[in-house]
Amino acid sequence: MNAKKTLIVVGDRVLIEPDDSKEKTTSGLYLPQGVESKEKVQGGYVIKVGPGYPLPNPDGEEPWDRGNHEPKYLPLQAEEGDYALFLRKAAIEVEFEGKSYLIVPQGAILLLEREDILKQLGDEEDPL
Repeated sequence: MNAKKTLIVVGDRVLIEPDDSKEKTTSGLYLPQGVESKEKVQGGYVIKVGPGYPLPNPDGEEPWDRGNHEPKYLPLQAEEGDYALFLRKAAIEVEFEGKSYLIVPQGAILLLEREDILKQLGDEEDPL
């Protein structure tokens, strides 16, 4: 049986495809040369995100009770398609179907660049 494999990102983790250019993002954000040589900060594109941080059940039910309640999560800020700058030392490298990816916790992400926000702020002088 040939089953299609899929990756499921859990918790507060983000799956990132590393960006090897390391010089400039698509919107013109330059990465300093020191960053490139020390590899303390890296950039890449968010491929998948986990569900977020689990929240306690507001009904006051016991966690071991197997009721029919769905788990609730506080969603992550990262979204698929974002460009992320993150701390490289917190990343775990994995290979899936011949491609290299990084699994990064949300807390290690320093900055997210999102196209739709940039388009909305295009008329303003200072987008920050």
